[in-house]
Amino acid sequence: MTDRKKKITETKRFEQTLEFMKASLPKGSKILDLGTPNDMSEYLINYGYIVDNAYGVDFDLNPEIIAKEGYDAVTMFEVLEHLINPMGILTQVKAPKLFASVPLSLWFAKAYRNKSDEWDQHFHEFEDWQFDWLLNKSGWEIVRTEKWVNPVTNWGLRAILRKFTPRYYIIEGRAS
Repeated sequence: MTDRKKKITETKRFEQTLEFMKASLPKGSKILDLGTPNDMSEYLINYGYIVDNAYGVDFDLNPEIIAKEGYDAVTMFEVLEHLINPMGILTQVKAPKLFASVPLSLWFAKAYRNKSDEWDQHFHEFEDWQFDWLLNKSGWEIVRTEKWVNPVTNWGLRAILRKFTPRYYIIEGRAS
């Protein structure tokens, strides 16, 4: 994917994510974002959120790294699909709100795999009901959800299918 196409895709996803969060999380809220500081966390900071990142640790082996108090919300954007045991980290969240998004399993595309990077691949790609079940079993009440398609920047049969088939699923959860 070219840099221009990647930017188009990211910007659309960032905008949709921010709109989803703004509905119930006011500016100035303190967020613990899973993962390294990245363009999305910068986007949230530019909006007015206070963002700390939790990174540098294997979340499967050390899920307690995010069991930190004092946050209004924890965000996990396209993180859980990389974990072997996403339930481990979901049970450690101490914030009252959770915003998490995952790629949905697509019938016309296999799970993402990058053979040259052990971290940049998907162990899970979820159906919405599977992700809901995982969250419920982890102690989260789902407040609301949304799905969106991936912006199409190329041609072909799969690109056309992606124009109509939701690829991302985001939830707002409340600790139950």
